Amino acid sequence: MQNPQQRWDTVILGAGAAGLMCAAEAGKRGRSVLLLEHGERAGRKILISGGGRCNFTNLDSKPANFLSENPHFAKSALSRYTPQDFVALVEKHRIPYHHKTLGQLFCDGSAQAIVTMLEAECREARVVVQGRTAVERVSRNADGFAVHTSAGVRLARTVVVATGGLSIPKMGATGIGYDIARAFGLRMVEPRAALVPLTLAGDALEHWAAIAGVSAEVTATVIPATKRRASAPIFREKLLFTHRGLSGPAVLQASSYREPGDSVRLDLAPGQQVFTPLLAPGARRDEASTSALLRAHVSQRLSDRWLRANAPPDWKNRSLEQMEATLHAWTLPIAGDEGFSKAEVTRGGVSTSDLDSTTMQARGVPGLAFIGEVVDVTGHLGGHNFQWAWASAVAAAAAL
Repeated sequence: MQNPQQRWDTVILGAGAAGLMCAAEAGKRGRSVLLLEHGERAGRKILISGGGRCNFTNLDSKPANFLSENPHFAKSALSRYTPQDFVALVEKHRIPYHHKTLGQLFCDGSAQAIVTMLEAECREARVVVQGRTAVERVSRNADGFAVHTSAGVRLARTVVVATGGLSIPKMGATGIGYDIARAFGLRMVEPRAALVPLTLAGDALEHWAAIAGVSAEVTATVIPATKRRASAPIFREKLLFTHRGLSGPAVLQASSYREPGDSVRLDLAPGQQVFTPLLAPGARRDEASTSALLRAHVSQRLSDRWLRANAPPDWKNRSLEQMEATLHAWTLPIAGDEGFSKAEVTRGGVSTSDLDSTTMQARGVPGLAFIGEVVDVTGHLGGHNFQWAWASAVAAAAAL
């Protein structure tokens, strides 16, 4: 590093999950690797993930768990580096972990264990890590690339962009990866907040913000504003009411499919017939009996608030059947979301139409690869985005 223009086989931009993994794998292949990080330390988003325990992969991760304009793009990388491959690495470093639910694997202790593991892999592979170095631009030269940084120019035969997306800007997120892609003529899919709380407005916000902090197990899906769009998946997890709208895993999952003007549809009692007893001959039909039935499935605060907004106009069979239907297809208009500051990941990014799915390199710019969140591949909640980081990193490293 004494010569600021020392030439490297590979310069990797960004020491997050994908960057660290790619650096270690490229170094193991005998490449000289420089890993640049604009922050003070590596893996900062890893450290805050999973409530500080890092949901580092998902045993059930598969292409169907990812969004992209090209739903087939991620198949190659995901098939060549599986969740079991990363688990083997975790076990090699003797990191205790556990299965929580829905295939999600977490560290028993701190997420720092994953960062320490990746840093150890980089040291073993003789990777040089340079922090506090902001990347300004990347240009081509006769022998490869010049990476222009706040600490001078770094020359490289190949460059890997692992700069992440725009989510959680307080952790240092920037759009430099997108700028580099545009500078080389690559197309972009508009970056948007994903896995993000949704907001309500007007009367809906005033009514439901009153029970902020209340949760329930539901199914949630996005209802497109136009019939020309395909239906979104249905997610069965927790819903959480907030002071601004809706959150919780079910809503975060659904949020990745939301477009402006869409609504969210909730089933507050999945698989259950709540009000059917009211239809029995001689059954008592009044507010008290209705409330008692609903409280068997959701909290009293949610029950009271929901019935206040959805009380039947009368106690006839048709009205009770309609209330049952509404409970299972309760639709709320969405005003927006809480933006990149609260988003776990960024949807969109460098278009997969301009990348080779085997090497992660730009089709028209050999030697320039994009991996991880900067690419238009976005995983569901639950460790899938980490699995994409590991898999895309390994795919890129194998081609360097």
